[in-house]
Amino acid sequence: MNKYALIEQFNLCFNQLEIEISALSSALRELTLLPSCVFELPDVSKEEEHDEITRVTVSPSYNLDALELSLNLIANLFIYDNAPHISSKRAIRLPGALCFSASNSEFKNVKAKIESINTLKKKLLNIVTKESGISKEERFNFVHNQLKGLITLNAYRTLTLISDPDTVRFGWANKNIIKNLTRDAILTQLEKSLEANRAVPPYTSEQWALRINKEIATITQLPEKAKLKIRRPVKVQPIARVWYSDIQKQVQYACPLPLFVFYIEKEPDFKPIIGELADYDANNIQIRHRPKSKQLELIIPRLHLYLEQS
Repeated sequence: MNKYALIEQFNLCFNQLEIEISALSSALRELTLLPSCVFELPDVSKEEEHDEITRVTVSPSYNLDALELSLNLIANLFIYDNAPHISSKRAIRLPGALCFSASNSEFKNVKAKIESINTLKKKLLNIVTKESGISKEERFNFVHNQLKGLITLNAYRTLTLISDPDTVRFGWANKNIIKNLTRDAILTQLEKSLEANRAVPPYTSEQWALRINKEIATITQLPEKAKLKIRRPVKVQPIARVWYSDIQKQVQYACPLPLFVFYIEKEPDFKPIIGELADYDANNIQIRHRPKSKQLELIIPRLHLYLEQS
């Protein structure tokens, strides 16, 4: 696909996504809202965006307030939708559950709308990361040349729809992303970063290139068969634990946005069982099982790249 056709497809996909989100919001406002709750997390300022999270105080909102907060966030796709001091590198999270009483036809209608939105989100991601053929380092410029100020984390993250759970409860997940890599794979990644010739604040392009060249030299000195591992901590994230008694199964969902929870053809006095999200305190986390890990030496701190000791 040539460049101009790709740009046109990207813009058409995004415009359709905005239309579908608006249509979903209108449809949800017409339904019967059951007791619902969402939990606002504190704003993350630009100065705090790289800080380790040790405590999170949540602020619950209920029912219609919860619905409006949720619909506003789903439609919030640009930096200028947020206050100027808020970090654009961390997506705003709003865990919770929006619960609706609906007929089977109403459920199918909303299900089709959410599936359409998720398809467009995945298509948008695919255009940028695969069809464009551009490197990871060039994606920022490609996206923001078309849609200045787009928060890609918000644009890509999908919506979750579930039906007739027995209970929905909330908690926190704390984990690391671990990826094994070869020396040559890391060198290729660093060379692409060098070729992109970008300035990464607070560095000038020349200072950044100097830093990458030093990293390349460090990796080149390692044995060809060196065992390298990226071990990047993921910021603590809210999760939902959903229980279905008829199949005796609990399903866990990442919960950056509220779950859309539908109860189909229920009695008029039906009330869902929805839990609260407690504050997060890193000092009170109990780890049930910590597997024994191999000795690791930190090689490139910014990449969280480690050398596994033999």
